[in-house]
Amino acid sequence: MNLYLALSTPAIVSLIIIGVLIIGIIVLYFLGKKMDKKQKEQQAMLENYKQTVSMLIIDKKVVRFKDAGFPQNVMDQAPKYSRRMKVRVVKCKIGPQIVTLICDDKIFDTVPVKKEVKAVISGMYLMSVKGLHGKAPVAPVKKKNFFKRTIEKLQEKAGAKPVK
Repeated sequence: MNLYLALSTPAIVSLIIIGVLIIGIIVLYFLGKKMDKKQKEQQAMLENYKQTVSMLIIDKKVVRFKDAGFPQNVMDQAPKYSRRMKVRVVKCKIGPQIVTLICDDKIFDTVPVKKEVKAVISGMYLMSVKGLHGKAPVAPVKKKNFFKRTIEKLQEKAGAKPVK
């Protein structure tokens, strides 16, 4: 008896779909490992070249990479797809020079505007900020929507989150 005749059309289609999905998962796994390795190398390079400077933060905003006001040589080195991405940009004064830096996503909300700070930079990348004068600004507490409040209540009742 032939194997092709024993399987129905929906079974053949489902086997093909499962095979394609398995191949896709394998490809994504190896691409993820490659990207993770590349990210670790870049992080190590940033750590090697970091320096602490005193700067006055003039402005911060989220803009497209091509509209951020970077020099032309930086724009030429950037990949085509990243020119349309939105980046967090901080305009600051380091000594007599006004510079535009790319800010880390994790610290963008904590960067004070119109304040003098000590910052750790690596090239044109702002890695961390510590206040130099005055108090650190307190980020406004965002009001949670109905869905998030309900999820938190359910997690407290289930014991997944500590009770406030």
